[in-house]
Amino acid sequence: MDALSRALLSLDGLSVGDAFGERFFGPLHEVRQRISQRVLPDSPWTYTDDTEMALSIVEILNEHGGINQDQLANRFATRMQFQRGYGQGAYAVLCGVKDGLDWRHLTQIGFRGMGSFGNGAAMRVAPLGAFFADQPLKVICDQARLSAEVTHAHVEGIAGAIAVAVAAALAWQKREVKAALGSSWITAVRDATPRGYTRDAISEALDVAADAPIVEAVEALGNGSAVTAPDTVPLCLWIVAHASASFEQTLWHTVSALGDRDTTCAIVGGMLALRSGRDGIPQHWLKAREKLPIGSSA
Repeated sequence: MDALSRALLSLDGLSVGDAFGERFFGPLHEVRQRISQRVLPDSPWTYTDDTEMALSIVEILNEHGGINQDQLANRFATRMQFQRGYGQGAYAVLCGVKDGLDWRHLTQIGFRGMGSFGNGAAMRVAPLGAFFADQPLKVICDQARLSAEVTHAHVEGIAGAIAVAVAAALAWQKREVKAALGSSWITAVRDATPRGYTRDAISEALDVAADAPIVEAVEALGNGSAVTAPDTVPLCLWIVAHASASFEQTLWHTVSALGDRDTTCAIVGGMLALRSGRDGIPQHWLKAREKLPIGSSA
């Protein structure tokens, strides 16, 4: 499978996960009941900013063979639809880009001059890891950094993107392994992640038992409720590390963690599709997901 095909496979998993997870916001007792009874939401499943930004990354990779930051910033801004659920920080940056301002300045002015360490750079990057899955880890890390910096200047926001991109690439490389990826996969991802809070939080995922209840994992690792990279990426890695190749079962497990469930499901879906293959994504889920402007026609 060539680089673009791998990226599109990951994009399918990411977008289905994103659209699926987004359907499970609402009154908590109703959401929990629907999850426990495995009640699928009515279609169509519209996707969020997670998918919308991932679409731009895949397009830029296809056009340039790597991340061109200026082109990516412009593509993010041109494609942005506020109703997709953009955070205020990303929305402000991309509105500024639309007005002709330099994204390099815009990403620094918020968050007391440190830049965002939210989970937005991580949520969209799995297809990039897939695209470069046959390249050295340094290439994957460098390209993930470039993709993140356009909206996330903080080292932790960048670290989250690097972790997910590396995880996606390693998931593809181990696609023939039938057993769960396990702790060794988490360790490899952690070791490629820059030092800091995100890396430390990934280390904590190694201490959560593979068969721990999801509530226990959430207590230890977070579930994206803080919308930061350290609060989001470790749980996603823990879920994929100990999951079977079943896309459907794993996404139900992910959404049961609640929190920022469209993003956690997007990250998990983008990685897991590289192990399950497109045939592993339930076809009725693909058909329920809002049609993408690129890639598969489902």
